[in-house]
Amino acid sequence: MEAVIEFFEIFINSTDVFFRGLWITLRLSVVSLLIALVIGLFFAMLKISNVKALERIADMYIWIVRGTPLIVQIFILFYGLTDVFLISMFWAAAIALAFHSGAYIAEIIRGAIQSVDMGQTEAARSLGMTQSLAMRRIILPQAFRRAVPSLGNQFIIGIKDSSLASFIGIQELFGVANSLGSNSFNYMPYFLSVAVYYLLIVLILTFCVNRLEKKLAVSD
Repeated sequence: MEAVIEFFEIFINSTDVFFRGLWITLRLSVVSLLIALVIGLFFAMLKISNVKALERIADMYIWIVRGTPLIVQIFILFYGLTDVFLISMFWAAAIALAFHSGAYIAEIIRGAIQSVDMGQTEAARSLGMTQSLAMRRIILPQAFRRAVPSLGNQFIIGIKDSSLASFIGIQELFGVANSLGSNSFNYMPYFLSVAVYYLLIVLILTFCVNRLEKKLAVSD
């Protein structure tokens, strides 16, 4: 019982500090996932281009991301980017997280595009549309609707993966909990507090994705 009371006291008293970490977590997640969407769309287009050299480039990128741990990618890109370019830790972490998520988003988008009936592309071409115009107006909107559940899951994973940015010094939620715990050598209440914040974020995002799915289903 005393442990429960201690947890709630620490949770309430640390709200201001955790909110600053929460703000950084949300910023980092949103920025990295937006960049990852662009990367994912780009490499998805390479995968379906029917040009062997471009397909190999996309395959190599996806293979590298899948074959190496995210924390290793973060450290390599962080030290590489900050050594070559004068960018902040925040942007280095955002790019590293985007580099990782982009590979999975590329596969999600590729699968969604290829699930659309090819007859629709042929119909669009018969109406005088170019290949790129048919892709933008006909194929991609339908692919996006089909990809929403998988993209939602990837966004949730991306938000949780942002906690690894604490290992390069960014004071997001996990970094804040680690710092507060090291001050008192009592880590558990702070880590439990972080778990609560992440659960709330995931709950809200899951709700939004489910609402979007239902809205798109009605519009169909």
